[in-house]
Amino acid sequence: MQRSLNKLFSDFTSGRISRADFEGSIYNYLVYNQEKTCLSHWERDEYEDYVSWFYPRLQKAIDSYHDIGASFEAFMSRFLLISSREFRVRITTNSVTEYSAWCAQVPELYAREEAPVYSYENAKNVITQLAIDKKGRRNTRRILALIIKCYYYVSEDFAERIAPLIGVNKKELLDMLGKIRKTRQKRDDQIYRMKERIHSQFYRCMIYERKLLIVEENTGLYNKLKLRLVKARQRLERMRKRITKIRTDATNKQVADIIGTSKGTVDASLHKLKLKWKKMSEKSDLN
Repeated sequence: MQRSLNKLFSDFTSGRISRADFEGSIYNYLVYNQEKTCLSHWERDEYEDYVSWFYPRLQKAIDSYHDIGASFEAFMSRFLLISSREFRVRITTNSVTEYSAWCAQVPELYAREEAPVYSYENAKNVITQLAIDKKGRRNTRRILALIIKCYYYVSEDFAERIAPLIGVNKKELLDMLGKIRKTRQKRDDQIYRMKERIHSQFYRCMIYERKLLIVEENTGLYNKLKLRLVKARQRLERMRKRITKIRTDATNKQVADIIGTSKGTVDASLHKLKLKWKKMSEKSDLN
């Protein structure tokens, strides 16, 4: 037969049971007497999760009790009510966060199932056309300059496959890409950290939006969350604008140093490629 919380407290204060036995007995009482608590209306599974969550906090509850008129059982009932609200808030927050994360990931998962827009064959055809100059000669040094300049988007696999097309040894091309990445490591790290902050801010906005759906409108909490969402969105927009101004491509001087030529040569090569690409795009639009 389960003893009441008041009887357990009396046994503990009189020294008939130890602290460990007292805490264990309270835990057992809560597990098997849900109908006697203020949480009798909860689903059993949720109640058991709550009791497990509450147990590490039981020691604090016991130490907080002072016999100044209210019984230990009344005190515990009040403590359970307050802590149950904290438990609900934590569970809701975790659910909202998980829901928001999945909402953000689902479109990405769908996107990964689609075929890439730019295949290797497409890149091969474009590079072949770009390498032909006005006189019909094949100038692959221009393409090399372009690849080094756009290193940020060039994978190792792509570099190995594209090297034969531009007449460069695979190892030599990978070495060049490694050097330009080392040169721009500081800036690349800055871009990476900025992207991480943008991702975090994006999730923060989603969480605020989700919380607003489960909070009663026109309450203090609702208005506070709404204000936080407005500020979070504004900050996200500023961060997005800021990252668009950060260059991910190498400077022409850096490209020239890696290739071993002058900056003027790189300037001219890239300018001619830009004009060639524009003509190819216009011709493609007409077709």
